[in-house]
Amino acid sequence: MKRTVIAVTMGDPAGVGPEIALASIADPEIWERGTPLLVGDMSVLEAVRETLGMKMELRRVDDPADAEGSPESLPVLDLKMVPDLSALPVGKVSALGGKASVAYIQKCVDLCMSGQAAGIATTPINKESLKAAKVHYIGHTEMLAEMSGAPKSYTMFIVDKLRILFHSRHLSLRRAIETLNTDDVVHSIETAAKCLDSIGLSSGTIALAGLNPHSSDGGLFGDEEARVLTPAVEEAKKRGINVVGPVPADSVFYFGLQGRYDVVVSLYHDQGHIASKTYDFYRTVSVTFGLPFIRTSVDHGTAFDIAWKGIANPVSMKEAMLACFDIAPRYRPF
Repeated sequence: MKRTVIAVTMGDPAGVGPEIALASIADPEIWERGTPLLVGDMSVLEAVRETLGMKMELRRVDDPADAEGSPESLPVLDLKMVPDLSALPVGKVSALGGKASVAYIQKCVDLCMSGQAAGIATTPINKESLKAAKVHYIGHTEMLAEMSGAPKSYTMFIVDKLRILFHSRHLSLRRAIETLNTDDVVHSIETAAKCLDSIGLSSGTIALAGLNPHSSDGGLFGDEEARVLTPAVEEAKKRGINVVGPVPADSVFYFGLQGRYDVVVSLYHDQGHIASKTYDFYRTVSVTFGLPFIRTSVDHGTAFDIAWKGIANPVSMKEAMLACFDIAPRYRPF
């Protein structure tokens, strides 16, 4: 049987991306699931390996079809973005780091679009480095959507049985509440249904998280549930979607972990982040839906302050790759 190949970005070369990628790909459990092809710079990876005393070999691959390897011999697609290591300020924002990050991502997208890879697992990039490189992207999701021609992408967190789709993310809490409206919430519920369908859970149960304590307790603590959220759930039901709620936020994520709900729609950034990261900070994986391929990622930054020091925890990256191997073979774009 043909092994699943996923493309793994090296991330910002000045951050922790190279070391967590190397440590994760060298884990035997990864190779039990498929073949990870690391896309980055051989010069950086060799320098990180030597600096941290890592024992694996790195094998330069010119053709992704030759991306065979093992925990002791890791295949690397070398883009040669950092030919001179002295030009790379390790642990700092740089235009070189931003430019290289984009190049690695673009190559991974090309591999997926050409059918040479089934999905992408990404290490961290840095927004300030992107800005220094005069790159117009503000982050991974926008970049991946534009590069692949997808009209929009959607973020879901996965940890064990808990799946969380975000109605809004990078908005202030005040703004997230002010902009709540029934039509948009219905759209998020529909998106959650599409995400479940794309991974073979077409009849899965969706729970909409409440906003106020006890989902307002009949109007005692706000009117958003009665005015916006309950009408959204009722409309989604009319459209044939298996959705319940609004379910009080202090219990909905727990029930998600128990398997009662297949996905929880979180109304704002911290509502869902706190739930998943408190349960298991390092094993929470960010998954991007809506692209022609699946993308998984760590949910932490470049951590410049500890870069190339051998103390970055690779567990999140390993979990991102395992999730990519799990989802990619059954993923259907929408």
